[in-house]
Amino acid sequence: MKDFIKILLVEDDPDWIQAIQGYLQQEPDFMLAGAASNRAEALALADALEIDVVLMDIQLAEGELSGIEVAAEILQRKSVKVIMLTSVSSEDMIRKAFTAGAVQYVLKNDFDQLPHLIRLVHRQPLAMDVLLKEFSRLKREEQLNPLTPAEREVFEMMEQGLTVPEMEKKLVKSESTLKNQINRILKKLNASSRKEAVDKVNRKGL
Repeated sequence: MKDFIKILLVEDDPDWIQAIQGYLQQEPDFMLAGAASNRAEALALADALEIDVVLMDIQLAEGELSGIEVAAEILQRKSVKVIMLTSVSSEDMIRKAFTAGAVQYVLKNDFDQLPHLIRLVHRQPLAMDVLLKEFSRLKREEQLNPLTPAEREVFEMMEQGLTVPEMEKKLVKSESTLKNQINRILKKLNASSRKEAVDKVNRKGL
């Protein structure tokens, strides 16, 4: 059985979806596993499909740079290679795309580069994976740097999904102490809830 590179396309412009679909289908080793036009569809397909590479439009209808946030969410769920598609190139946009975990980006006007880039990232050497993991680790440390060691310990338990009573038992702290620490953590991470704080760190601040 032929070993295809399985691709998920996330793009909210129907004309671009049709154009990229037609272009990629000419490649004998590519399989377009699915196409999504918004965040909900993208996450549902990413969960349901076996995919190797995601082509992600940076600016979906949900808002500016929303594709970067969706890419970060997909990468939290499974190990895939993400190539960002953009109409406009800017240093800040590129930085945010790589922060989210993307391994490449391409201007839509240069879509003829896609076959080469898809094959390149699919065969991406281990060394690049190691660099991306280290970058992700450093980004996490940067976000958690404002927390004290005690707050960091509480945050790690928040990541594990522990309740305040469960934290009380593990850390031998009072409920009031823990709630004060959690409130300080939320303030430092600019989050309104424990879930939002954890999601924000896991999405590398995006």
